[in-house]
Amino acid sequence: MLIGKQTKDYIVPPCEEDLEILLEDEAFLLVNKPRPLLSVPGKHPLNKDCLITRLLQDFSEARIVHRLDMNTSGIMVIALSKDSHRHLSMQFEKRNTYKEYVAVLFGKVEKDEGSIELPLICDWPNRPKQIVDFEVGKSALTHYEVLDRKDDSTRVLFKPVTGRSHQLRVHAAEIGHPILGDRLYAHTQAHAMSKRLMLHASKLEFDHPVTGERVKGVCDVPF
Repeated sequence: MLIGKQTKDYIVPPCEEDLEILLEDEAFLLVNKPRPLLSVPGKHPLNKDCLITRLLQDFSEARIVHRLDMNTSGIMVIALSKDSHRHLSMQFEKRNTYKEYVAVLFGKVEKDEGSIELPLICDWPNRPKQIVDFEVGKSALTHYEVLDRKDDSTRVLFKPVTGRSHQLRVHAAEIGHPILGDRLYAHTQAHAMSKRLMLHASKLEFDHPVTGERVKGVCDVPF
C-alpha cells in the first residue's frame, strides 16, 4: 500500500497541532492548516478529525472551498455562508485567485525562474497518485522562482496557475527536483532528507465575496 493512500482501510496519523485562525470575517475565515491534517473527513471511520470538522465546532456554517493535501501546511479560505461559498468557489474555478507556495526541493535548480507545463491525470491503479499524460491529462501550469540554494537542496517559490491534485509535487519530481519529504513522488534520498513534506501554502489572494475588495492573506512558513 502506498504511504498516505486514502482507502477505507487506511488510518491517517493523528495531528496534534491546533489550527490557527489568521482572519475572521463575516463572510469567510482565513486559517493556517497544520500537518498532517486532512481538509475534509477521510473514508475510514477513524479519519474524521480534519480541518472542517474542527471548525464546525465553533463555526456552524463553515464550508470547504478548496483543499490542501494532508501533509501540506498553510493558508486556506473557509466560507461562512452559502452565498460566500458560491462566490469563492467560482473564483477558484475561474482562476481569479492567486496562490503562492514555498517548497524545498532536492538538488540545485539551475534556472533562477521558470515554468513547468505538464498535463496531469489520476493514476487510477495507484490512487491517489497523479501522473503526466500528454494524451488525456488536464493542463497544469506552475511558475517558480528560486529563493535560495544549498549544496543539496533549493528553496523555491511556486506560483501555480492551475490547481490540479498534487500538481506541485508531480511537477517538481518531473523536472528532477522532488520536494523533500514527499512519500509519494520523491526518490529514497529526497524522502529521507526531511521528516515532513517541505511544502507550505504561504499566500492566497481573492476578491471579498461581499465588498469585492481584493483580500491578500499570508501565512508564515514553518521551515
